[in-house]
Amino acid sequence: MSKKLKIGLPKGSLQESTFELFKKAGWSIKASARSYYPAVDDPELEIMLSRAQEMARYVESGVIDCGLTGIDWVTESGCKVKKVADLVYAKQGLRKVRWVLAVPENSKIKTVKLLKGKRIATELVNTTKKYLKANKVNAKVEFSWGATEAKPPELADAIVELTETGSSLRANKLKIIDTVMESNTVVIANQECLDDPWKREKLDNLIILLQGALVAESKVGLKMNVIKGRLRNVLKLLPALQTPTIAELSNSAWVDVDTVVDERVVRYLIPKLKNAGARGIVEYPLNKVID
Repeated sequence: MSKKLKIGLPKGSLQESTFELFKKAGWSIKASARSYYPAVDDPELEIMLSRAQEMARYVESGVIDCGLTGIDWVTESGCKVKKVADLVYAKQGLRKVRWVLAVPENSKIKTVKLLKGKRIATELVNTTKKYLKANKVNAKVEFSWGATEAKPPELADAIVELTETGSSLRANKLKIIDTVMESNTVVIANQECLDDPWKREKLDNLIILLQGALVAESKVGLKMNVIKGRLRNVLKLLPALQTPTIAELSNSAWVDVDTVVDERVVRYLIPKLKNAGARGIVEYPLNKVID
């Protein structure tokens, strides 16, 4: 029987973006709507879908070797697991998310200090209690089963809620008065997994490719031909990861320049490169960038 690394992936809001990340990293995952055990094109991987809130518990107990979840839920659970790597991505982009303290727009509560004796609704109960204790505020923290933004003002005076852009809070006429914690996706594992040389190597290799796929999300490749007399001017414009690759062409007066740049600067960079003497400029997408 071949060895397998049992890995948990988040079911729910992060599932689609996680599957897409794995696809860019080199793994094709297929799951039916009701399946908790997706198929993957790697006989050495066994995938289980789980709610992010429960992932640390399954890793700690050994049901799975490792998993992807938010550092917020690892902290909230109190489970004894090891963080192996950060993977900074969310449902809508490559960014961290925040658990924020929010109140109605017309509330007189301006700071956490004014929540003394008030009710706070949240899924992140333990972390919120620690936050209040650190601020020396005695308030009632109630677990919210969902639709937390709709609780104030009748069912709660404030909420602690996860937000990526803040749009849902604004739509529910809530304002943020503080950040309780920042969070991002992490890879966690139990000690038994990390002590197994085969599993540790498999996990480390997986992480290298996942992180490479994340880096590539914000990068593009650029190729261009440059006459040697203008090469210095072109190179001054290129913010390369290391040093651009320069190769001789059949016409000895010209060279090929190949590099990787941030996608957000390309629309400004290409016209400058053309004016500096670059020709035949080609922009191409990347799947992975491994440093």
